[in-house]
Amino acid sequence: MNVEQLSKRLGTVASFIPKGSSVADIGSDHAYLPCYLAKQGHITSAIAGEVVEGPYQSAKRQVEATGLQDMIQVRFGNGLNVLKPGEVDCITVAGMGGALISDILEAGKEKLQGVKRLILQPNVGANSVRVWLCRNGWELIDEAILEEDGKIYEVLAADKGNPEAPYKADMERGLLFGPFLLKRKESAFVKKWSLEKENWQRVLSQLDKAQPSTEVDTKKAELLRKIRLVEEVLTNEKNKRA
Repeated sequence: MNVEQLSKRLGTVASFIPKGSSVADIGSDHAYLPCYLAKQGHITSAIAGEVVEGPYQSAKRQVEATGLQDMIQVRFGNGLNVLKPGEVDCITVAGMGGALISDILEAGKEKLQGVKRLILQPNVGANSVRVWLCRNGWELIDEAILEEDGKIYEVLAADKGNPEAPYKADMERGLLFGPFLLKRKESAFVKKWSLEKENWQRVLSQLDKAQPSTEVDTKKAELLRKIRLVEEVLTNEKNKRA
């Protein structure tokens, strides 16, 4: 990838980073995002964190190749362990599962001192990220959903504030679907939840064949509840377009 042009996914992450930020990109892979931001003059400095040796070395090579060593530090370490409290004012974590992103934030809470914005791009499980933000005083300020190379991604941006503010209409639906995404219901949103519903229906049909038990009944009830929520949301959208 040329650092002059990001993928659609990383470009969307970049769009939520305030100009003049000092950024930590956790799980930076090849450091494409911080290199792009530095080249554009959008940030003052960056830390690219990597816990895997291969990507860490790739990130170092990328920063050196672009001559950005004065602006970008590449650090080897797990999650937010690569940071000191107050070192950056914006953190990005992209390209991981939502549960892992939540675990990284939870484990490194003390490193969030002075951070004004979190930009999080879970590949799956965005709801668990929203739950973490809610429980830890972060207010979701916007979201994006996009499709690239046959995959659908969500990007969440949060500032310190009132975590319940975006969910006033319906907390349960907001946490599952995303309060901002739910309002816009773009084509990628409709596609994502249509696919999720099909997947849950497949799981449900498998559970129907399983030996009856309390655990199976609980799982079925939970799946049926989620399927109903998706059907309501998608049906409302179809009715609006009709």
